[in-house]
Amino acid sequence: MNERKKLLITDIQNLLNSYDAVKTTSINPSLLEFMDENTLISIIDSLLAQKENHFKADEEWLEKFKKYDN
Repeated sequence: MNERKKLLITDIQNLLNSYDAVKTTSINPSLLEFMDENTLISIIDSLLAQKENHFKADEEWLEKFKKYDN
């Protein structure tokens, strides 16, 4: 497995571990090594989009809460 694929797999693992409510995730690289770099990048893009959507939902909730505080 080349170095770039190793980094992409590490990035996926780090993104999965960046969620507060999720236990630490460890990915066996051999499970993802059959995927090409574009597929791994697509997984990263998907995880980032999910994280952004989650952040926006939290932000909207906080804004509603702030309205009730006044």
